[in-house]
Amino acid sequence: MATVESESFVRALARGLRIIEVLGQGAPRQTLAEIAAACDLPRSVVKRFALTLTELGYTGQDGKRFWLTPKVMTLGLSYLYALPFWRQAQLALEELSAEIGQSCAMSVLDGHEIVYVVRVPTYRILRASPTLGSRLPAHAVSMGRVLLAAAPAATLDAYLASAPLRRLTHATITDPDALRAAVGTVRETGTAWVDAELDESICGLAVPVRDGDGTVVAAANVSLPTGTFDEARARAEFLAPLRQTAARIRAAM
Repeated sequence: MATVESESFVRALARGLRIIEVLGQGAPRQTLAEIAAACDLPRSVVKRFALTLTELGYTGQDGKRFWLTPKVMTLGLSYLYALPFWRQAQLALEELSAEIGQSCAMSVLDGHEIVYVVRVPTYRILRASPTLGSRLPAHAVSMGRVLLAAAPAATLDAYLASAPLRRLTHATITDPDALRAAVGTVRETGTAWVDAELDESICGLAVPVRDGDGTVVAAANVSLPTGTFDEARARAEFLAPLRQTAARIRAAM
């Protein structure tokens, strides 16, 4: 594995990608000085990389400020198109959402967070409604619990030792031992129910999505308004169609 100290680590590539990240996280248009400060790099170095990215079509510039162009989207879409189940998952979750009248999504685990690879909203529950590519802390959401439950023991141990288990609401589990127990329950039942741990207004029911070999490659969920649904009602109304949808995605792989 390449590390920052290893001979196989390409520092120039890492710096170019970091500049793209900074331009995507800060103000829409940024000066070289602003980018350099955010990247902790010399301005002269940032200038060379920014001009190279402009030549390649990933950034635009007006002589003073730089910004991302739509070509950057191809980097993220390349990942989605490489997933053997993505197109079928998009269709399957759209049909599930239409059938049950609720928001549905699919995500994968990346470090301490889940990343949405499919999102089919029906109405806004969260103040900042997740979209394709959105990240949420894995410990506080149902899909995160499913993905952590599917992880090898060593991976779960490393997560519990390093993840910032921030308290987001009064209900958020922040104790590593309590979270391990919750994940263990998900592993036994094959489903996860999380209520008001990310936001007071939302709860969710999630199941694993497996490939042809039975390996968990993603998680799918139904998002619901807290108070309107409790766990018993959610399982009674949505667990069967959610599992059927996961099976349909698996069959397409």
